[in-house]
Amino acid sequence: MSDCGTRLEPPKAAVGPGNLKFRLLAFRFQFRARNTIYFPPGRSGNIVRGAFGTIFKQLVCINRCHDSRTCEMRATCPYARIFEPVAITAGPSGLRDWPRPFVFRAAHLDGCTIEPGGAFHFDIHLFDLKEPAIVYFVLAFAQLSTQGIGPRRGRASLEGVYQLDSSGNPAACVYDGATFLMTELPPPVELNLEQTGEAASRVLVEFLTPTELKHGQLLATRLDFEVLFGRIRDRLSTLRALYGEGPLEIDFKGMGERAAQVQLTRSQLDFTEAERRSARTGERHPLGGFVGEAEYEGNLGEFLPYLRAAKWIGVGRQTVWGKGVITHRVLA
Repeated sequence: MSDCGTRLEPPKAAVGPGNLKFRLLAFRFQFRARNTIYFPPGRSGNIVRGAFGTIFKQLVCINRCHDSRTCEMRATCPYARIFEPVAITAGPSGLRDWPRPFVFRAAHLDGCTIEPGGAFHFDIHLFDLKEPAIVYFVLAFAQLSTQGIGPRRGRASLEGVYQLDSSGNPAACVYDGATFLMTELPPPVELNLEQTGEAASRVLVEFLTPTELKHGQLLATRLDFEVLFGRIRDRLSTLRALYGEGPLEIDFKGMGERAAQVQLTRSQLDFTEAERRSARTGERHPLGGFVGEAEYEGNLGEFLPYLRAAKWIGVGRQTVWGKGVITHRVLA
């Protein structure tokens, strides 16, 4: 297997002024269970995230520090940069805690028991194209063959890693279970945020995994379109500013005012409850949120690219382990 010195060259793309693109890399990690593996309901993404964080730190943390925020080596530490990113200098909007440059997609494993010999997978979306971190994810998850995953610590062999295309389908094998097969990654998924002239007056949005949106300093109790669009727009701009081509050059105020004219006409939402326990602090944190669907009516054409992008980046709180996954369908 390749060592930590392996480096895949970042994808190349021409970026010019006014370019409203959002680019990301998406991968599918395919495993074969060696023991029985159990993913409790509502916690699969958090279990995958926890396994990655623990193993990743073991692999790269030289000082074995207790808190990467105060570690004197955090400026050069891959773990701090990828798993616990914070602002070393002033960041966009005064952010102290940066959004992590990745999200997991593992909700389909909720409540599943994988028997020995059974296959399973989860996906990872990476947003930092300046320093693609796919090698670290592969190195970490290859350790599941000895360290295991889930409450029963079931072991699994990493059999392959595949880059996903813009439809979410495997397109190229990056790692075959033993060797990295590429020195340069193929072109990333590229999301066009430009207004394309599409018309839409009614849109149904499905909240596939628990979603929590903040409005001001409070959690929103209604998923009004103004709030939903605002959180998608701000997340895209922040991720681009920190890890991509720079913040979105759009009329934030004008788009926000137009989004406020879109009406929530119907909602069928349920609030799910779950929690996780921090291995570091022992504290319990809620994992719940709204799932279901909401229908919006108004001049929605210019917002469709942002709704499409939200499928890839997530929206709201705790997106890193798969909360806030949405899809949409144009009704009229």
